[in-house]
Amino acid sequence: MLYRIRHITSLRYDGLVRLARLNLRLKPADWPGQSLRKFKLIIEPQPADIEESKGPWIVNRHRLTLTGSLARLSIESRMEVEVDAPDPALETATGPSIADVREAALDHRDLSPLGPATYLFAAPMTPPSEEIAGWAGQFLAQDRPVMEGARALMAAFEEEFTFDGTATDVRTPAQEAFRLRRGVCQDFTHIMLIAARAHGIPAAYVSGYLRTHPPEGQPRLVGADATHAWVHLWCGDELGWVGFDPTNDMLAGGDHIFTAMGRDYADVAPVDGVLMGGAGQRMGVSVDVEPVEED
Repeated sequence: MLYRIRHITSLRYDGLVRLARLNLRLKPADWPGQSLRKFKLIIEPQPADIEESKGPWIVNRHRLTLTGSLARLSIESRMEVEVDAPDPALETATGPSIADVREAALDHRDLSPLGPATYLFAAPMTPPSEEIAGWAGQFLAQDRPVMEGARALMAAFEEEFTFDGTATDVRTPAQEAFRLRRGVCQDFTHIMLIAARAHGIPAAYVSGYLRTHPPEGQPRLVGADATHAWVHLWCGDELGWVGFDPTNDMLAGGDHIFTAMGRDYADVAPVDGVLMGGAGQRMGVSVDVEPVEED
């Protein structure tokens, strides 16, 4: 399926900003089963400098420098992305045991951003939690097949948690969202990362998009009309990285468009940076993901 995506971030500053250095992670990075056909970045006012680079995770990054008296900023990305149909065999795959996955990850020689070992350990927004680890233990017994355990853990979010865009914000700790049993895709993804890592499964944070309008007769996915987040779990060398969407209790498939992968949200935030001046800001975000019919 070919998708046309438009993502607009509008920032208004309460005071004049004299200098801004921003990181944008909006251009989809390379990922198997997906290809980027077009990408365009439109920024108003025009930056003094734009530098494009990769990394340090599976990320494409634009670094902006803006000078002068800045009261507002508009960042728009337009792209066309082709996503292959998911492998139907994943729906019934079981994979090795969780214990075997942990051992294989620790012994793995790949230390690149795609290697599993890095994603076994805590990150700034996903510190260890005995409470989350204990809760996840009922789903992730060491002798259980990894895909079976991961599906059970993912289904628990559907059964025990409520999607609530007012309960948390981007800075809410995962532990707090877990106790509330409420939050958004970022919260559920962070909780699942902590849970999986506690039991030896390499787990990565994925940012991306969902199609805005589902096919006729299918329910609308939670998290459309905004950037979305889900989990990649490394399920052994044969299966590799498999996407799990705890917000929608489904494997990531043809409706999920990959942008970036890191240890948690801080590694792949669409926009962050530092400002000199200003006295607060207001942000608006608009996302539209449209499937394109090709001749």
